[in-house]
Amino acid sequence: MGRLTGGRSGAYIVCRYIHGRREMLTRNEFHVLLALLPGLRHGYGIMQDVEALTEGGLRLGPGTLYTAIKRLVNAGLIEECEADGDRRRCYRVTRKGRGAAAAEAEQLSAIVRAARKRGLLPTES
Repeated sequence: MGRLTGGRSGAYIVCRYIHGRREMLTRNEFHVLLALLPGLRHGYGIMQDVEALTEGGLRLGPGTLYTAIKRLVNAGLIEECEADGDRRRCYRVTRKGRGAAAAEAEQLSAIVRAARKRGLLPTES
């Protein structure tokens, strides 16, 4: 299980230890994983999907997106695929990435349950 830490921007960072190394999954990285779960996407498609998933609440610019992609590729959570017909780089989630996304979702679910217990959020009906 991870440990939740806060940042100045209010973004969360979940720290995990994988193969003896500390791995961190940021809010942007988590949303990139979510965008890639249905299948292959190129960078612009990822940006559009993240914006749609968050109803405009999170807009990833190219610099932010490709920084997140680089970290996810280096961590083995996503991989680059053959370029599409327009020669754009495409990405897909790896098995490890799917597991990391599921673990992150479980952690966030636990946080929401705790917030409900403390009255920060309404209870589910």
